[in-house]
Amino acid sequence: MGAITLDQEQGWKIDRAKCDGCFDCVEVCPTRALEKVGDHMTVEEVVREIEKDEMFYAKSNGGVTLSGGEPLFQADFSYLILKACKKKGFHTALDTCGYGPWEVFEKLLEYVDLVLFDIKHMDPIRHEEATGKDNDLILSNLRKIPAGKSVWLRIPIIPGFNDTKDNLDAVGALGKEVGAEKISILPFHKLGEAKYQQLHQEYRAAGLNNSSKEEIKEIQNNLQRFGLQVAIGE
Repeated sequence: MGAITLDQEQGWKIDRAKCDGCFDCVEVCPTRALEKVGDHMTVEEVVREIEKDEMFYAKSNGGVTLSGGEPLFQADFSYLILKACKKKGFHTALDTCGYGPWEVFEKLLEYVDLVLFDIKHMDPIRHEEATGKDNDLILSNLRKIPAGKSVWLRIPIIPGFNDTKDNLDAVGALGKEVGAEKISILPFHKLGEAKYQQLHQEYRAAGLNNSSKEEIKEIQNNLQRFGLQVAIGE
């Protein structure tokens, strides 16, 4: 509770740096303005939840996808879940930005059928400007994924940042180089803006407009020139 203070002019304030995740603030909030999102769960608890949809995996040829956040950030936890899923015969997918030690990534791949690999920008300088890290490790990890492992590249389109022809051509060439089965175009949207407001963080994409259907279709057509399957929104 030491993270919450009362400011006579601005009201109740939360110091996020002091938050220890106890969620006591949620329990005592008189207006219910605070809410707890997510739960601490064991591997066994997660797997039991996954098993509830077993019949749907069988009928749809679907499976289990670990996404995030970033699964590599909780690598040991992710590894055990993936291992348990494969033991039960479930198809598994890993949705990742690819930023992490290769030894960690390689260990998870043992129990992964499909890698959904985000490519935010091909230029290392532009990548670092936007994310705080360059993409050297990311691209190195991608190129180390063993041949025969299914890989889909995913591009979250950010207008004015990574939707230039030069960058998209570089992504297409990369997809061809690593033998990607598919490139998925993820059109820009602002569905996460409210979360930034709840966390009192600046939403840097506030001034951006959604890409038009015509612009997204043009991106798809250009990427198809590399002989790859290109999907929108998958």
